[in-house]
Amino acid sequence: MGLFGGVSGSQVDEFAKGLARELVAYLPPAPGPKGPTPKKIWIACETVFGKAVDFRRENKLGVYKKARLGNTFRWELEALGYDRPFAQEVTQQLVLHISSKK
Repeated sequence: MGLFGGVSGSQVDEFAKGLARELVAYLPPAPGPKGPTPKKIWIACETVFGKAVDFRRENKLGVYKKARLGNTFRWELEALGYDRPFAQEVTQQLVLHISSKK
């Protein structure tokens, strides 16, 4: 159970896609050089990351499910219009949050 966790892969995928859509609601992808302020980005990300940590606690995600959540989240962010570097950075921070021992 330590590696795989107790939740199904499809449940992880649905949660990750919903998390990405929630981030878009807080922080729509901005075209061009003008974008949201760093404070707005931080608040939106912390809100989404908090929900991911709660999901991890409730579902006891293993290593592979954490990785799956991160990958699905990143792909969904890109599909929703975020550029790849932003999607990768936010995903990296998400994975760090869900991997912490807190």
